[in-house]
This record gives sequence, C-alpha cells and structure tokens, in this order.
Amino acid sequence: MRTTVTLSDDLIANAQELTGITERTELLRAGLETLVRVESARRLAALGGSDRKASAAPRCRRVRSLLRRGPNG
Repeated sequence: MRTTVTLSDDLIANAQELTGITERTELLRAGLETLVRVESARRLAALGGSDRKASAAPRCRRVRSLLRRGPNG
C-alpha cells in the first residue's frame, strides 16, 4: 500500500539516529511494527486476570526441586 505522510524532519532524523535505520520506508515499517507490538502488550496486560473461569497453571515440583539442588545432586 502506498501512503503519503508528512513528518517532522527532526523526528525522522532522531528516529534514524536511534535505530540506525536510514531507509525511510523501513524506518516507518519498524515504527509501526513496534507500535502494534507495544499496544498489543498493553492490551494484554490490561486484561490482568479478568478471566474469572481461568485456573492456575499446574506447578512442576520436580523441576523446582532440581533447580534448588542442581542436576548432579
């Protein structure tokens, strides 16, 4: 998809300096991918245990005891 955008030269220069991405198309793509990832994580965190039917994940006591004493002991 082709889209025309108007952005501040300072914003572009700052983003290029911070990311090392000089190609403007790639810079915008990386920015949008990051925005989607951050917002998806924020929405997931906002759910914060809102599923009343969810049960706790089973615990693996054997793994925990192995970690405590080490693999040879």
